[in-house]
Amino acid sequence: MKRLIIIVCFITPFYGLAQSEPELRLDEAIAIALENNYDIRLVAKDVAIATNNVHIGNAGMLPVVSGDVSAAAGIQNTTQTLLSGETRALRGARNRSMAYGASLDWTIFDGLQMFTRYEQLKELKALGEANLKAAILATVYEVVSGYFDLVQQQQLIDATQTALELSAFRYQTAENRYQIGRASKLEVLAASVDLNTDTTNLLRQHDLYRRSQVRLNELLARDVNTDFGVVDTIVIANDLHYETLFQLAKQLNPTLQSAIVNHRVSQLELKRIKGERYPVVAISSAYTRSQSSTQLGFSTRSRNNGFNYGISASMNIFNGFMQRRNEQNAEFAMEAAEIEVDKINKNIEAQLLAAYQTYLMNLELVRLEERNRDIANENMDITLEKFKLGSIAPLEFREAQRNFVDASTRYSTAQYQAKLAEITLNQIAGALKVE
Repeated sequence: MKRLIIIVCFITPFYGLAQSEPELRLDEAIAIALENNYDIRLVAKDVAIATNNVHIGNAGMLPVVSGDVSAAAGIQNTTQTLLSGETRALRGARNRSMAYGASLDWTIFDGLQMFTRYEQLKELKALGEANLKAAILATVYEVVSGYFDLVQQQQLIDATQTALELSAFRYQTAENRYQIGRASKLEVLAASVDLNTDTTNLLRQHDLYRRSQVRLNELLARDVNTDFGVVDTIVIANDLHYETLFQLAKQLNPTLQSAIVNHRVSQLELKRIKGERYPVVAISSAYTRSQSSTQLGFSTRSRNNGFNYGISASMNIFNGFMQRRNEQNAEFAMEAAEIEVDKINKNIEAQLLAAYQTYLMNLELVRLEERNRDIANENMDITLEKFKLGSIAPLEFREAQRNFVDASTRYSTAQYQAKLAEITLNQIAGALKVE
């Protein structure tokens, strides 16, 4: 009974709170991140601006209508000499004038530049959407990797907790044997040192778990003090194929999509600049009402109203060869964008191949470490029974205990690394999602 009380005293401070924590599922964590994450919200605002900019008026296809009002007044000293020789003079003569009306200006042809600008606005919207997808994928990757890091940390806590229970049992056994004279004080002290070591390890493991919790809460953009639990297993997909992922990456990878959109934007920019070679035709019209008054002159008051309209055309004939240089620069930019697409294609292919090799290697490590863990568990069970019978030395028991903890740690780490390789492959392919 005394032995049981000691074990419970060591277990309760570390295990009681963990059982009361509400469990956070992975899909819930991702949903919270997609709603709250600051990076996603900022990029989403850029997309909203780009979407709002896709309008024919922003491309210059619609007329500009403006209303104009003007008023002026003045005080002048005036002397006038008429043809008859008569002289008129007036000091402090007041003059007033006012005009108001509406005008319309509309470019009806500019070498199709307005249509090209409209297509550019559409492509800039697509670019914003690709950037948003990249931000979402990056955030989901961080959330998933952070979540499974917590799962790994929890598994390590469980292994360390088991080691602590075994050390507590060993200490109590040594204490009992010492009391009846069948063990030396040295054996009790050695068991006490190992028990304190395992207690320290558990405290440190809990601290690592709590720090990982804080980092995940920060990613979810919520109170960093929020306490929660996670699932206790890591499920790894073992059916990923390189060719399938490579085809998905060509279609869905947001970095590649951004480069392709930038290439289309550069093509449209070249087309727009070439449109500057054509004439620009515009129409204009205005309706104006005006009135004025003066205290000296042939006419002391006048009023006017009327409608006027016109059409104009202009064409660049020579501007210091700037047109040709602008076209050459646009061609260079288009070629650079094409090179960037090829570069990113190769980069994605290399990243995907390297990640896939890592994924296969980690799958094999998981299988190997799982066998090692099972062997270490069986060895620990056998060693524990022998220790209870007093047929093995405490040092052998401690060695089996260390092997058990090390095997459990390597297995958890192998699982986590394999999961990271899996989500890295899906991120590169642009298909990262929650099953």
